[in-house]
Amino acid sequence: MKYLYIVILIIPLLSFSSCSREVAGGAALGVGAAGAAYEYNNKKVLEDLKEDYEAGRISAEEYQRRKEEVEDRSVVY
Repeated sequence: MKYLYIVILIIPLLSFSSCSREVAGGAALGVGAAGAAYEYNNKKVLEDLKEDYEAGRISAEEYQRRKEEVEDRSVVY
């Protein structure tokens, strides 16, 4: 699943191969920023999830299930 996200991030870059360097560079920067924002959100979700578990608001099973969901859709975690 992680490789799918990587491919999704790379495909738009390939479509700009015939454009000028400025356009391709701007597109790469935009894709990188979007990916970073997505991963930052995953980090925040994991931190909030851990906090909920430690405070006793969710069970260990719920914590593990939700943590695995976040990890499955993340390239980093």
